[in-house]
Amino acid sequence: MDHHVDIDVQPDPEFPAYQLMGAVYAKLHRALVAQKSTRIGVSFPSVDARAPHLGTRLRMHGNLDALSALLANDWLAGTRDHVRLTPPLRVPETAQHRAVTRVQVKSSPERLRRRLMRRHKLDAQEASRRIPDEAACLANLPFVQLRSASTGQTFRLFIEHGPVRANAISGDFNAYGLSQVATIPWF
Repeated sequence: MDHHVDIDVQPDPEFPAYQLMGAVYAKLHRALVAQKSTRIGVSFPSVDARAPHLGTRLRMHGNLDALSALLANDWLAGTRDHVRLTPPLRVPETAQHRAVTRVQVKSSPERLRRRLMRRHKLDAQEASRRIPDEAACLANLPFVQLRSASTGQTFRLFIEHGPVRANAISGDFNAYGLSQVATIPWF
């Protein structure tokens, strides 16, 4: 991971920044799926841990070949008026590293009960006993609102930037540019 590309969402009076970031990130996800890429990771350098959104900058990390191949496709079509894109730039030698991961939150006991009832042929009373309302977990993490290509349902993709560390950990990234193990350069 020796190069990066920054995508900055530009202010727009008609669309809030978080909505534009969601559109850009959804397009990136589709491009990574189409390319079957596991070598490009993402981070959000302007993320504010106190706010529920990821900021206005999406940074893609990878080697020059992987980033150039991604940029060769016109996957940002329709959003070019709303973003500013840098060419691939070298990562500073002073960069530290961190993992950027997806956090799945079990926030809806009702949904979990319905699933339990379907899978184990239980009635509503037994499902409520097994999964009480207190089982809900709430996340205070930034997220992006996406729509599933397979189900058409919208969902929140919660993203966590792990602790900063001195050494890189190599590995693969998923179709969202996230990894539970691999790190990205942080600067």
